[in-house]
Amino acid sequence: MTAIIIKSPGEIAAMRRAGIVVASILKTLSKETKAGVTTHDLDDIAVSELTRYGVASSFKGYGGFPATLCVSINDEIVHGIPGKRVIQEGDIVSLDFGAIVDGFQGDAALTIGVGNISSQAKQLLQVTKSCLESSISVARAGAHLGDISAAIQRYAELRNFSVVREYTGHGIGREMHEDPQIPNFGPPGLGPVLKKGMTLAIEPMVNLGGWQTRIKNDDWTVVTADGNLSAHFEKTIAITDGEAEVLTPWDN
Repeated sequence: MTAIIIKSPGEIAAMRRAGIVVASILKTLSKETKAGVTTHDLDDIAVSELTRYGVASSFKGYGGFPATLCVSINDEIVHGIPGKRVIQEGDIVSLDFGAIVDGFQGDAALTIGVGNISSQAKQLLQVTKSCLESSISVARAGAHLGDISAAIQRYAELRNFSVVREYTGHGIGREMHEDPQIPNFGPPGLGPVLKKGMTLAIEPMVNLGGWQTRIKNDDWTVVTADGNLSAHFEKTIAITDGEAEVLTPWDN
């Protein structure tokens, strides 16, 4: 593992600007996520918004990813490629989006229920969002990275949901993926000690069924192995002397 990068106040200010752009565009995208819209339509909106802000996509071309936005529906966990699929009433839709502003990255995700969704889906969304909030509440200087992971796992599993284990949160800054990786499971009190100036993208991925996953034939879209629903929420944060600062302040 390479050294974890501590950001200066100026660098965090730049990341704050990136985060505000990402949060604003996610808010626009969430309003447009409705029955009858295609996932490609949403990607077009993301492209238009990036152009309006005069900033670059974090995702387009990253590792060969072909789109600006990840759109993952129902049993799709992450990395869904926008295309012809039409969003239906009752779907849950995860939107994962990143932007580069003045050389710094912002990254965030949320899951939206379209119209009337099942009671199980509603609980899944509530639990996953609360996993994120719980993990952010323990992310402060002097804590261990494992405290974040443990908070996510504990909140989900106490409510009989499972957390995805093959995909993680991550450090973020000038690069979208920096050290450290942030698993969504594990014991507290382990891993690096969190220090002021660390910037992290925390992203619980929570399943209605088992935690196992597989990748679809497009070589990108990750789905639950058992076909059950999955939800995904993510925020970029900065570690401070007190409560973590949320750099991508979306709200849904």
